[in-house]
Amino acid sequence: MYKIMKYRANRGLEVVKYHDSIEQADKNLALAIKQLQLWHLPASPINYAVSYEYVNGKNSALNAQIKQHFALGRKLDNYFIEELYQLHILGQGNFRDDIITDIDDLIEDVQKNNTTSVNLTHHLIKKIDHNIINLKSRNSQKIASAINQIEKASKAFKQKQQQLSQQLKLSQQQSQSLKNELEEVKKEIYLDPLTGLYNRKALNKHLETWSVENPDKQVAAIVVNIDQLQQVQDKFGALISDVLLAKVAGKVKSYVGDSGLPIRAGHDEFLILLPDLERSAAGEIAEKIRQGVEKLRFVSSKSGMRLPQMTISLGINDFRLSQNVQTIVNYTRSLVTDLQRHGNNSLTIAS
Repeated sequence: MYKIMKYRANRGLEVVKYHDSIEQADKNLALAIKQLQLWHLPASPINYAVSYEYVNGKNSALNAQIKQHFALGRKLDNYFIEELYQLHILGQGNFRDDIITDIDDLIEDVQKNNTTSVNLTHHLIKKIDHNIINLKSRNSQKIASAINQIEKASKAFKQKQQQLSQQLKLSQQQSQSLKNELEEVKKEIYLDPLTGLYNRKALNKHLETWSVENPDKQVAAIVVNIDQLQQVQDKFGALISDVLLAKVAGKVKSYVGDSGLPIRAGHDEFLILLPDLERSAAGEIAEKIRQGVEKLRFVSSKSGMRLPQMTISLGINDFRLSQNVQTIVNYTRSLVTDLQRHGNNSLTIAS
């Protein structure tokens, strides 16, 4: 993170990071500023970092994602830029994700091994006790002595086993504590901080998991676009628009629950995936979401001023995981765009 901050501040790290000459770093710096002007974005640290990476041309994944974004006829916004920054510059990608998965698996293995160890110990003690009973049935001084020794060994073993059980219990508690911490880390990776909805990385993760379980699984998709959010931001500022966006997201999430996957797919766009559901049933859910958002009322806590009523437009489709999911989502998104050209606060179901 220190290097990233230094990289934002001066050209020195640009020279080290890309092995550029000072002249080349100066040239790229100027190009990055010009690129931000073309994108109509302010020269904030995050915007500058993404722009410099783009004009440098060595981050093919970042450049491809930006080009794909433009190919869909969409503008760059703060949400998309921050997503690029997190994924392609800070490196919250597969490496960090795989580490968490490995640690998660390790914790599960430790807990299973602990349980197995306890069970084996109990089994051994039971077996020894059973042999003691058998040996006591024989009348022999030598065997009686052996029995006495076995009893002592069994008693000592039981004491050790009790100590081991305590240690294992402590280990399990520590493992659970670590697992809870990992859940918090996962939230940073998979949840959008403003809305609490899942992000695109979580989307890809879930699609991958579902595909492994059943490549032919049917999933309904609801694309939700907040009507006129940009106009609200222009009039009342980004802080107010973010508050309203988060409130709308919360209402959307409340209708999905654990039965689906609510995702923030763009600045003012959500995507809801509902496994094992057809588009007609998803349309009924979409209508309830639309009505729920329509009933929301917003008042400024500071001034008491009534804020604009928010509405949403929705597109509904379904697909099988064996299909090209992105193509389906893009088509559904285009349905919403067409819908908004003729008005707001309505929904359409793909034919």
